[in-house]
Amino acid sequence: MLVAAPETIASADIRALLSRHFGLMRAHSPISSCHVMEPEELLDAGAELMAVRQGDALLGVGALREIDPQHGELKSMHTAAEARGQGVGQTVLDALMTRAGEKGFTRVSLETGTIDLFATARALYRRNGVVECPPFGSYVLDPLSVFMTRTL
Repeated sequence: MLVAAPETIASADIRALLSRHFGLMRAHSPISSCHVMEPEELLDAGAELMAVRQGDALLGVGALREIDPQHGELKSMHTAAEARGQGVGQTVLDALMTRAGEKGFTRVSLETGTIDLFATARALYRRNGVVECPPFGSYVLDPLSVFMTRTL
């Protein structure tokens, strides 16, 4: 059974997976449409990380940051390529949604891409009651972005 637990970016493997995520996002989206945060930016934004491990192997990670006291944002959801299709993303998402409720958020939102690379992520979110919405926070309409939200 997979379990997600709180993590920090101090771990070398967490930094490496977040850096891999950053590189992948930057490679597939123009900078003007790419909202991925570097690991240090996540820390500076007060994001909390959840990670799934199997033994010593890091399988996936995701972050939750506060937009305002009632609204959180999911950031940097990433499953290691070798662990895809094993429920890692679902486990991370469940842990982040639980943490959002513990923090008193009444809504959680996210931004993801429109290209096929993000289709699996969009399907995961939809299966979990996350629906498309207008841009939130400081985001603006962008043909390469999909904005999604879920009320808790």
